[in-house]
Amino acid sequence: MSRRLTDADPREAWLPYEPASGTLSRREAAHLVRRAGFGAPAAQLDELAKLGPADATRQLLEPGPRAAEFDQEMHRFAQLALATNSPEQLSGWWLHRMRHTPAPLLEKTTLFWHGHFATSGEKVRDARLLLAQNELFREHALGSFEALVRGIARDPAMLLYLDSATNRKTHPNENFAREVMELFCLGVGRYSEQDIQELARCFTGWEIQHGAFKFNQYQHDYGSKTVLGRTAKMDGDEGLAVILEQPATPEFLCTKLVRYFVADEDDIPAELIAPLAEKFRTSGLTVAPVVETILTSRLFYSDLAVGRKIRSPVELAIGLLSSLETSGNMVQLSQKLKDLGQMAFFPPNVKGWAGGRAWINSSTLLGRANLVRALLENGDAKFGGTTLDAYFARLNLKTGDDIVAYLSDVLLAVPVPAEASQGLATEIDRRGAKDAAALKRVVHVLASLPEFQLA
Repeated sequence: MSRRLTDADPREAWLPYEPASGTLSRREAAHLVRRAGFGAPAAQLDELAKLGPADATRQLLEPGPRAAEFDQEMHRFAQLALATNSPEQLSGWWLHRMRHTPAPLLEKTTLFWHGHFATSGEKVRDARLLLAQNELFREHALGSFEALVRGIARDPAMLLYLDSATNRKTHPNENFAREVMELFCLGVGRYSEQDIQELARCFTGWEIQHGAFKFNQYQHDYGSKTVLGRTAKMDGDEGLAVILEQPATPEFLCTKLVRYFVADEDDIPAELIAPLAEKFRTSGLTVAPVVETILTSRLFYSDLAVGRKIRSPVELAIGLLSSLETSGNMVQLSQKLKDLGQMAFFPPNVKGWAGGRAWINSSTLLGRANLVRALLENGDAKFGGTTLDAYFARLNLKTGDDIVAYLSDVLLAVPVPAEASQGLATEIDRRGAKDAAALKRVVHVLASLPEFQLA
């Protein structure tokens, strides 16, 4: 019988994981990179495996000077997408960034905030505004949640998406006020309709004009408001401050972070979240300490977490490309991911992607297998700059057993059943390790198995 997070001991769960060897195994390093990023080839995994959990995680949190250089490159690259004013082109840009980033944890957390503060290019067709929001997420992804919330409250893309571009004192717009309580900070049932109405008054005068935020002092309601039991003549920032000081805020956010990084479970015990919520609160709502605690914990490396998440379509595609050191046409990939339910910059609604088992049904399983085939059989695809057979030869993988074991390490969260593994190895030995087409078929079969759907 499978165990769940309800079986975790809150007193032990978040203590630092200390492997017997002092360092991570390759599979543990792959688990860390798969959750804190999108996957990596064995060479990178083996470098991380020279470190203990704390140092490996710190390396992901502090990626070094190359990240700043890469950020400048991506900003220049983004201008090409902006020239077409196409959110679809921008989606391809972000996939390229995810695939090549030297800061995978930052990018993975940016994707988390995109789903949390969901805004869709289906409605907001101004790519410039979507890019600005994306950069806002990245700037604060691991930093101050308070700064992020204050930024999103003024974000043109968000306010346009929520039909909150104007908010007048004679007719306060409740859309953003509702979402900031229900979806962004507190969660369902932790506020009243009266709180929403009063908070909406705090935001009166907040407008979007010519694609930019503006405060219209003539449309602000300067009267007294009562929000969550606090009464004062509050403006929008002061209303947000009341929300951010609620005990429910760190509890709500830490629950979502555990679900994102640890396991796809709806009912996570409050007792398990409490230590993280306390850390979040005492750190001034800074995200990095919570994420670091999660990624270095006993729970994270336990059987309650390993293989207990379903890969999103983006994680599946970028993970495969990163692990095999290949790439592709990212705009075309973006469209294929749309068919599987996850196109970057196009979440389905203000709640973002449901995730977990919602990713999987008979149709999407077939679509995932077809996506893997398309990525592998792309005529321009190179693996580490060469053909797949030459790539494996460079890694000194000579037999079917060697190749299947390697692929299992870098691609899979849980082992493939021995019978399936042996069948794939036999197929390679029968066709020969220099048969690139046969190798691609084996990778395709491996990546179509149920085990590959797990992160």
